Parts: sequence; C-alpha cells; structure tokens
Amino acid sequence: MAEQDEFKFRGKTMDELREMDLEEFADLLGARGRRKIQRGLREDEKKILEALEDKDTVKTHRRGMIVVPKMVGNTVQVYNGQRFIDVEVEPEMLGHYLGEFSRTRKEVEHSAPGLGATRSSKHIPLK
Repeated sequence: MAEQDEFKFRGKTMDELREMDLEEFADLLGARGRRKIQRGLREDEKKILEALEDKDTVKTHRRGMIVVPKMVGNTVQVYNGQRFIDVEVEPEMLGHYLGEFSRTRKEVEHSAPGLGATRSSKHIPLK
C-alpha cells in the first residue's frame, strides 16, 4: 500500500504553516479571510488563541472566527444557539469559519398527520 501523503494547504506543510505569523497565513487565504485577518483579530478571538496554547478545549460563541494553524489538533466547543458542539479542528478546516462546523438547525423529521389535519391528509393508502 502507498504511504499517505502529508497534508498541504496551498503548497505549505503543517510545520511551515505553524511557523508562519497570521499576516503570512492571511496571504494564503481567499479575499474574505485575508481581509478579516488584515483588519486584525478581535480581543476575544485573540483570547481564544492564547487559551488554546494552555488547554486542549476552549468554549466560544465566536462562530465567525477563521480556523488558523495554531488551532489544529485542538477541540473548540462552538455555541450553536442552544448548546456547545465539540469541533475537533483538523488541517482540512484551515481558512473556514468555526460556525460552518456547528449546525444551528435540526433536521426535520416528519411523522403521521397531527390533530387538526384535513380529511385528505389523514388518508393512508392500503399499499
């Protein structure tokens, strides 16, 4: 079997990405992510990155924070409006927002018609 290739983000290995500062990493992102980082991270986003140096797990409401190389390998608990969802940050998530990995809506599960349903919707075919 062939060896699995090392992960690369825009031609850079994870070791090279971890050594970069945020401005250098921003140059590898698309326009929206580059603009967000060039304008500067907010204070609470900086606190998240500092907390990840000490701990493996951090809770946050910051769904609009971009995943940077310092976060890879850690768990970030992202709030979805009701509870915190564990997000294990992987290299493939670089450049995406945390909110993309914490769904805010449940999937709809339809069942039998309820009380006040019309006569036609109560009809269940024999086959």
